[in-house]
Amino acid sequence: MPQPMNRSDPHADHGARDDVPAPSGATAPPPDLAQLKEESLSTANPLRGTWRVVFDLLAGGMALFYLYSAFAGSFRTEMHLGVYVGLTFAMVFIFYPGRAGGRTKRGPNVIDVVLALTSLAVAGYFINQYEAIAYRMGRETQLDMIFATIMVVLSIEVGRRALGWALPIIALSLMAYAYFGPYMPDMIAHRGYGFRRIVNYAYLTPEGIFGLMANVLATYVIIFIFFGAFLNRSGVGGFFIDIALSIAGKTAGGPAKVAVIASGLMGSISGSAIANTVSTGALTIPLMKRTGFKPETAGGVEASASIGGMFLPPVMGAGAFVMVELTGIPYITIMLVSIVPALLYMLSVWVAVHFQAKKLGLKGLPKAEIPHIGTVLRERWFLAIPLIVVVTMLVQGYSPGFSALWGTLATIPVSWFTKTTRMGPRQIWEALIEGGHNTLVIGATVGLIGIMLGMISLTGLALKFTSLFLALSSGSVLLAIGLVALASLVLGMGMPVTASYLVVAVLAGPAFVELGVGLLAAHMIIYWLSQDSNITPPVCIAAYAAAAIAQADPWKTGWAAFKYAKLLYVMPLLFAFTPILMDGPVEKVIVTWISAILGTIAFGALTVGYLQRVTTIPEWGILALATFLCYLPSYWSDALGVGMVVALWMLQRRFELSLRRGFRSLVPAAPDAPAAPG
Repeated sequence: MPQPMNRSDPHADHGARDDVPAPSGATAPPPDLAQLKEESLSTANPLRGTWRVVFDLLAGGMALFYLYSAFAGSFRTEMHLGVYVGLTFAMVFIFYPGRAGGRTKRGPNVIDVVLALTSLAVAGYFINQYEAIAYRMGRETQLDMIFATIMVVLSIEVGRRALGWALPIIALSLMAYAYFGPYMPDMIAHRGYGFRRIVNYAYLTPEGIFGLMANVLATYVIIFIFFGAFLNRSGVGGFFIDIALSIAGKTAGGPAKVAVIASGLMGSISGSAIANTVSTGALTIPLMKRTGFKPETAGGVEASASIGGMFLPPVMGAGAFVMVELTGIPYITIMLVSIVPALLYMLSVWVAVHFQAKKLGLKGLPKAEIPHIGTVLRERWFLAIPLIVVVTMLVQGYSPGFSALWGTLATIPVSWFTKTTRMGPRQIWEALIEGGHNTLVIGATVGLIGIMLGMISLTGLALKFTSLFLALSSGSVLLAIGLVALASLVLGMGMPVTASYLVVAVLAGPAFVELGVGLLAAHMIIYWLSQDSNITPPVCIAAYAAAAIAQADPWKTGWAAFKYAKLLYVMPLLFAFTPILMDGPVEKVIVTWISAILGTIAFGALTVGYLQRVTTIPEWGILALATFLCYLPSYWSDALGVGMVVALWMLQRRFELSLRRGFRSLVPAAPDAPAAPG
């Protein structure tokens, strides 16, 4: 029986594996399926000795603190936010060196330790002085300004260490904009603010570092990260992959379809496209290469499938929780309306890889390597219980954090059913540490995003940007979507997708509403487009991670990912112009869903340029028109589009049969065998 997959490290966003072996020629032995399932992509913790213990205590302590907070209710605002920011900053300074070779062999150097302690002190000052600061708002003391300045500097350094220079430069640029406001072009000019006002606003107000982003992360996101860490320990990853193998493993291009299913399931709980890529890709990418896919194609398929998990409930990534805070729409509503679009995205990748496999004449995996779905479900059905708990509680109206808490607790008794994944006190503590560790990359953005949002609020840039956006789009929703796609791609080169979504949503969201797009549809457009930086060159982090596993060219892998993820750019059009988000009459919604399914199937063939055989240029044009007609939400356009696709398929089929008959007629018949002597 296939063994469950070992835990993987969803935190491996910035360190791609490059040691996954790939077949090199026909004589190379194929990778062993069970061995691949057992591979772990955990990033080794470089800390040793005392500093490893210190880091583990901070990470595990943070997990315990916020799991208790989810159960008993949040502590006071200043405690809830201050502890999160302080511990996150301290762990970043301990874990990430300031420069290559800038730490000792066993842990951080003196500067790292000073910065970590300073982070705790500055967060402690915020907690201790919170009420006093509220009373003297507008009359901040010199000490307030000193601590504010230190916190801004720490935020920049934390972001630089964990994410590079791009995001700090954007934050510094917005601070410069706040300072030099009178010297800006008239369209974005403002009265300007002094240094004291800028740093105090970033540190002391709810619009700054201890504001929206910190609250979303501390209240919702990190609880789901802890949930994901416990799920990894319970063996659910191997369960998902075996389900995917049993469903699609033996079909044409089976490993690619396994990647679609497994990545969708894993991504729905990991909330990170990059973590999804490196965890499921460790198995699926070598299998795709083994069955005949080019390395860059295998990596591209995995990366494009992995971002589907960012759209699929129940977790949907951190951006979904940010959307709750920005719009005031309940999470359960966002979750429900996201199901159909997410499934359509996964369908689009599935159909595209199916036609690609047919185009290349690729087969599936041997039957002997495919687990039987009945056996998988019968022996490991219980691993789905934590997910069922979370979804049921969300539907019942419980908060996301409280639901994730009980899902996390449910993983412990569930793990006891399997000897290899049984969780005792040691394994539970390790899961808590892993969860705390996995929060660092998204947590490292909290200070910089707070500074950016604070400067946007202080200067009134959002209102100015809305006016500018409306002017550039000339009242066209289609052009506005194009502008947002471009802005998301550019911002995504320097910041995580959640940060990119938040910034664009604050700036462009009101403009979409002004253009007549519904509030939820506007934010879904921006949320989907913010994912393009994962798979669209020149900067496509998920694709680069997949390329490292596939040992492929990163640039080619990025374009392959873009090829299979093109529905990412189609769905925002459906959000804007159709009731696909269930924001219309029931009959029209159902017709829209049917049209979208038909259009997505045709779109998959169009993407690959293959139906019954490779399409010619005129045939591709017919297929493009048929795809457009299928996406129009009406019965007549669906019928016409489907009719065109079927007619084209029959034409290609008839032509192929004619070629085969002609070829057989040219081959001379074999002579009759001589009669045996009597």
